Amino acid sequence: MPTASGHTEVIRAKKVLGTSVKNSAGQKIGSVEDIVLDKLSNNIVYAVIGFGGFLGMNEKYHPVPWSALDYNEAEDSYVVPFTKEQLQAAPADSLEALTQDDGVGQYRTKVNDYYSVRH
Repeated sequence: MPTASGHTEVIRAKKVLGTSVKNSAGQKIGSVEDIVLDKLSNNIVYAVIGFGGFLGMNEKYHPVPWSALDYNEAEDSYVVPFTKEQLQAAPADSLEALTQDDGVGQYRTKVNDYYSVRH
C-alpha cells in the first residue's frame, strides 16, 4: 500500500543497505551500512551511515534517526536534512558498537538528543 508520497509502506532491509545518502544540496555524504531495530516496539531505531575513509579505512559510522531519512526514488538515495558538518559532529562509533544490543540503549538517547527527535 503506498504512502501519501507514493512510496510503499515496507521495504526489505537488503534493499536499504548500501543505498547512498545525500544532503539536501544533493551531495553524497555516505551510504547506509546497517539498520538497528527495536525488538520490543518493532520500530527502526536508526540507520547507521558510513562516510569518509578509503577502501573501508578511517570510515566513520553515524547513527541517524530513521525518521530523518527521506527516500528519493529518482536518485535511488536517501536524503537527510543535515549538512556533512552536522553529521561529522554527531555521535559516532565503530559499526560494531552501534549495532550491538548494548550500543542501542546508549546511542538511542544520544542520537535523539543530538537530532532533536522524540520517540
